[in-house]
Amino acid sequence: MIKLLVTRFLQHLTNQNAWSRPHLQLYAGKVVCFDFVLAKANLLILEDGSLALAGTNYSNKSASPEATIHLPPSLALRIMSGDESAKMLIKIEGDTHFATELSKVLQNMRWDIEDDLSKIVGDIGAFKIGEVSKKAFAGIKQQSINATEMLSEYWQEERPMLAKKRHVEQFNAEVDTLRSDVARFEKRLAKLTKSLES
Repeated sequence: MIKLLVTRFLQHLTNQNAWSRPHLQLYAGKVVCFDFVLAKANLLILEDGSLALAGTNYSNKSASPEATIHLPPSLALRIMSGDESAKMLIKIEGDTHFATELSKVLQNMRWDIEDDLSKIVGDIGAFKIGEVSKKAFAGIKQQSINATEMLSEYWQEERPMLAKKRHVEQFNAEVDTLRSDVARFEKRLAKLTKSLES
């Protein structure tokens, strides 16, 4: 039941974003797995360029996905807060070209909630509800960003659980130095052993 509802919503979303269909039709029949750590979802691209959850009535295909996009909740929060650098940390397995193109299309899709609400409460009511929702969402988003920054600073300064970038870089440099020192020592030891044996 939930899969059918999600599929219908995805198809409604692609109908509202008609520009996306030609882009998605290029990958018709392919499945991508979104791995959110706590849950996984397999999306199938249908022949008409709409989306469906794999294994629903719209599609009996439950084959293994061509690509898997790993998106832990912490990374998803960073992306939702507008952190562009977080997008570089998304891990993709399988057909990376397909997954990247699909991600670009999905990131540019927008749900026109006002259009859907106008059919229920009229245009003016939908506009007012939309305005209130946008303000509320902007407030929640800002509070999430503030909380994330506060926790990050707390875990770096007060109760060090997270390493600062400069400390990680310094540690990596020290490991590289140690590795090269050990390699030189092994070569000297091998030469010394060889000279003692002869």
